Amino acid sequence: MTDTPSPSSLLGRHSRHRALLTLPAQEAHVPAARHFAADLLETWSVPASERDSAVLIVDELAANAAQYGHERMTLLLVLDDGTLHIVVTDSGMSVEHHRPDTAPDEHGRGTSIVQHLAQSTEVHQTRSGREVRACLRCSP
Repeated sequence: MTDTPSPSSLLGRHSRHRALLTLPAQEAHVPAARHFAADLLETWSVPASERDSAVLIVDELAANAAQYGHERMTLLLVLDDGTLHIVVTDSGMSVEHHRPDTAPDEHGRGTSIVQHLAQSTEVHQTRSGREVRACLRCSP
């Protein structure tokens, strides 16, 4: 159990640094999520090294959402009290696991990358799909 706010409480909270993007859950839209995050974090004056880590996390989570989601994916970014909350939701109905018949150099490293870069990660199944959160210490 963590003491970080839930995504729903992040949405309801007042924060100057909060943004939401919804896209079709398709691989063609992953670059849009990545560019959205990069541009936004630069506008928020997040230092380049932290911004690069955050953009890589967004890229990996959006790629997973595009692969396993069925209809849409949503990216929520909230910078609050020195922590960047990255929440990606999709309309997939189960948490996918690495398939043993897939070569390790093709799939399966994204989760490890996210866990390495983020201070914390969580995956939840919701009524409408899957929600993945990564938190990263950041200074605006």
